[in-house]
Amino acid sequence: MRILVTGGAGFLGSHLCERLLSEGHDVLCVDNFFTGRKRNIAHLMHNPYFEVMRHDVTFPLYVEVDQIYNLACPASPVHYQHDPVQTTKTSVHGAINMLGLAKRLGARIFQASTSEVYGDPEVHPQPESYWGKVNPIGIRSCYDEGKRCAETLFFDYFRQHNLSIKVARIFNTYGPRMHPNDGRVVSNFVVQALRGEDITIYGEGQQTRSFCYSDDLIEGFVRLMNSPEELTGPVNLGNPNEFTIRELAETVIELTGSSSSLIFRPLPEDDPKQRQPDISLAKTELGWQPSVELKEGLVKTISYFDELLKTSDID
Repeated sequence: MRILVTGGAGFLGSHLCERLLSEGHDVLCVDNFFTGRKRNIAHLMHNPYFEVMRHDVTFPLYVEVDQIYNLACPASPVHYQHDPVQTTKTSVHGAINMLGLAKRLGARIFQASTSEVYGDPEVHPQPESYWGKVNPIGIRSCYDEGKRCAETLFFDYFRQHNLSIKVARIFNTYGPRMHPNDGRVVSNFVVQALRGEDITIYGEGQQTRSFCYSDDLIEGFVRLMNSPEELTGPVNLGNPNEFTIRELAETVIELTGSSSSLIFRPLPEDDPKQRQPDISLAKTELGWQPSVELKEGLVKTISYFDELLKTSDID
């Protein structure tokens, strides 16, 4: 098939492009390179079935494809708070433009939504039926509410125009090709440990997260996209194994052999205390669950960042 991946030069987008090419598809990677990096897709450029287009999804796009994976949007607080208005536009206008394209083509479209739609949850773990607890006017709202609105648009296009949609809610994911300065906890901890710097923990480190390795997540993407028509989602995709932030920091120190110490800073506004997916639906409908354990995935991630630091390609 001819498949469009928006945000295709990003952390997850590049892994998805790689996977789709390996299955023999013709892949069009669209990215404005705000957070996407050319080095993420450089190894794919020799493939005659891979094409790159510099484009911002807040503007309409006119191409001919069979499937659309909409991954375009900065996904870390450092990046999405840099220009919060543009972040909301990317989620909302981007969704409208990609849904319009899918409608014109009769193409199936996949939305990379997020566990952030649950906000600071009062239900734990979070099932897809939970509506969430989100601050609509906080510093994270540009991303949280933008993604919530995008889901609304997807389901309205499904109901109003009978569009074939798939919506995945992504929980914390890590792996090679994460942006080194994205402010996410795994990349922060690994880079600080490899440099021998103190590891910064916000709050007391007792807040929990569930970390899914990138290969596992991409497998979930592909299974959901190619699932029966009636499974629209949303479907939680993430690793239900829960760790405290302090446990993660200590594991990174152990695996890097670093002499880093832990230092503590105030917890940012609206930072959720718990985040853990209920993946019962993904298990039942997709036969999917993560297989990569945290230490195994961290070893591969550490190796990637170690190489980046050696080549000074960290900006």
